[in-house]
Amino acid sequence: MPIRRLIWVCLIGLAAPLLAQETLTVQAPRIVLRGVPFDITVAAGGDSAVVTAQGATLAHGGVTADGSSALINDVVLPLRGQLTLSVDLDGRTGSVTVYSLPAFVSILPPLMAIALAMLTRQVILSLFSGVWLGAILTLGGSLNPVTGFLRTADTYMMRALTDTSHMSIVLFTMILGGMVGVLSRSGGTQGIVRAMARRANTRRMGQLGTWFLGIMIFFDDYSNALLVGNTMRPFTDKLKISREKLAYLVDSTSAPIASIALASTWIGFELGLINSSYQSLGISHSAYETFWFAIPYSFYSFMALMMVVLIAVSGRDYGPMLKAERRAIVEGKVLRDGAKPLQDKELAGLLPPEGVEGHWLSAILPIATMVAVLAIGLYVSGTSALGAGQFQFRDIIGAADSFVVLIWASASGAAVAGIVAVVSRVLSVGETVDAFLVGFRAMLLGVMILTLARGLQLVATDLNTAGYIFHITADILDPRFLPALTFVIAAAISFSTGTSFGTMAILIPVVIPLAYHMPGAGGIDSPILLGSVGAILSGAIFGDHCSPISDTTVLSSIATGADHIDHVRTQLPYGLTIAGVTLTVGYMPAGFGMNPWLGNLLALLILAGIIWKFGRRPD
Repeated sequence: MPIRRLIWVCLIGLAAPLLAQETLTVQAPRIVLRGVPFDITVAAGGDSAVVTAQGATLAHGGVTADGSSALINDVVLPLRGQLTLSVDLDGRTGSVTVYSLPAFVSILPPLMAIALAMLTRQVILSLFSGVWLGAILTLGGSLNPVTGFLRTADTYMMRALTDTSHMSIVLFTMILGGMVGVLSRSGGTQGIVRAMARRANTRRMGQLGTWFLGIMIFFDDYSNALLVGNTMRPFTDKLKISREKLAYLVDSTSAPIASIALASTWIGFELGLINSSYQSLGISHSAYETFWFAIPYSFYSFMALMMVVLIAVSGRDYGPMLKAERRAIVEGKVLRDGAKPLQDKELAGLLPPEGVEGHWLSAILPIATMVAVLAIGLYVSGTSALGAGQFQFRDIIGAADSFVVLIWASASGAAVAGIVAVVSRVLSVGETVDAFLVGFRAMLLGVMILTLARGLQLVATDLNTAGYIFHITADILDPRFLPALTFVIAAAISFSTGTSFGTMAILIPVVIPLAYHMPGAGGIDSPILLGSVGAILSGAIFGDHCSPISDTTVLSSIATGADHIDHVRTQLPYGLTIAGVTLTVGYMPAGFGMNPWLGNLLALLILAGIIWKFGRRPD
């Protein structure tokens, strides 16, 4: 054999084992929690996998493959520290480095933020501290506070500010603030106050009017909070309704009504999650049908809406809200001394020129324009997304890009407000621009809080806070207790993370298969599955309603000009009362087959009794 051929044969022989041993590309979360399941993604197909760390084989829930990639489900790592995970997928190997933390630390950032906010009433400092602690924990072993501080700014704040949906909310909020500035300066809001005062000149009617307006704007929670709060604030101030009460009224009719409305910006997200769960189960069932029949099980959402009516009609309050209402009535102070409302004082004092009495139409026209553009925009955006074909209205609304449409609506409303002010000769062009800029600037404090809250949500995602909460509470397997357990878990996740959509995205793909496969649960149309779906939606609303880091809670404080911590402190006892009652007479009996409408009736009667027994008239 020629020497050259011999050399090639030897080289090929030596290289063959190396070529046969394919190196896999493996991805896993950089931070994992000890004992809490996580997933590993491999850029190759396969059926069986072995995962090891420091020579020990790790337990996992199996492999899901689609031909080009594989997902190793529910890997459990019992070790701590920086570890290299070795993955063997059908004889091919790869590795990835992770850092394993004690599981309990994942709840420390939101707990710190919430505790500090309650104790110090310094919401910006509290939120920043929570994000800072989370950034330190995500560093892994170094736990360097200086590096954590830098990561808070260059990672979490930057991610929040480059999040398209978050920035859409920010832009919508600031443009709407500019519109409110023009309405205030042109006298439009004062015109609404005078018009309403002729028909509703009592505290009871003022509260019921706020509730009714909130019900009417059912299609989007952000629009609801900002429109109702800004419109009703001058009116309720005149009736000596505290800003804390107004913020509660607004917060209680924004997300709760949007979550159960048959056509809203929420429904597409909810139906998408339900439908994905059905597809993963390999069953053909209408997601909308499940949503429809799960609505009666949304006990918390219904009772949050009805609690407002009970309090307004009875004229009674309890807890910190009673103290705030007595202050407003007796001392005439809608805000406590030292309060820090989430609106600039310059906006609060933005009055029309001397001798000008604005007409209510100058405010109604921009608001009506905004509502009309929002409705039309949702339709146009939804039909564009769905393409050609015949679709029902609920499908169109669900497919719309609500964040973009919100910007269309606020910009249109602001433009009409400016045109009306100039054409009616109440303001000059320069005065209109100045008024818009005052309103725009007035939203900066709220936007800062909104951004920090988003940063804390990102920290909670990186630390798998929701996964830990679900992991430690998922050991109760009796199907009859599943709706109640689901509600508690959803409430805890949403309160800790401040995100209702995130809570639904986490729990629906887990709970629906669990309720479907659990022995004795009863199948796809059973009260256990429907009750569990309703429990997820309502439990997510609890956090959206009560958490100090929730976007709609912050927006309610912004729109009403309330001190954010005062709003949370006065509202939380009401939210906890509703949660306790609905858990007891709603979700617990639902698992045993009780009619959900009977549960709603019992909850309503018990809440009425609590208000009558413990509530007092502020006057």
